[in-house]
Amino acid sequence: MEFQSEIILENEYVRLSPLQKSDFNLLLPFSINEPELWEFSLLPGNGEENLSKYLELALEGRKNAHSYPFIVFDKRKNQIAGSTRFYDFQPVHNTVQLGYTWYGAEFQKTGLNRNCKLLMLTYAFETLKLDRVEFRADANNIKSIEAMKAIGCTPEGILRSNCSSPTGRRDSIVLSILANEWPAVKQQLIQKIRI
Repeated sequence: MEFQSEIILENEYVRLSPLQKSDFNLLLPFSINEPELWEFSLLPGNGEENLSKYLELALEGRKNAHSYPFIVFDKRKNQIAGSTRFYDFQPVHNTVQLGYTWYGAEFQKTGLNRNCKLLMLTYAFETLKLDRVEFRADANNIKSIEAMKAIGCTPEGILRSNCSSPTGRRDSIVLSILANEWPAVKQQLIQKIRI
């Protein structure tokens, strides 16, 4: 499983471009004005220092072929909306995780997330030919869990106290989509986007 050196995923609503160090100033207003976006994040991006570290680790992950972070551009609003990424590549198992997703408040519940996930999942299953895409979230992050279920993820269970977080230990919910489920999930996702 290998990524091209530059991946751009887009449709008429959204464009996902490779995250760059120079994107710091584009994302800083979210970091300063909407610190609550990282309430449940393992790697917070609130505040200049945290955002700088967030970008540094994201870019290091891409360099090491462990992750592929994107900056998200909303074509309807003609604005940067947030960030998302593929991470935890497991070539031996032919799987990847999709996460570290956040959007500014004005881009939430606009259909942007569904468009991003459609593009990323299509790439994962149809270009990379993966067998499984996994999603994880803080088990208390109801908003994120509902968003993942809405795109067609199947909940698998809770990993108890599986990782440290800025506020201590956390329980993580695991959800997934399998390759054989993807055609049906894709059609449902397309239908929801058209509504």
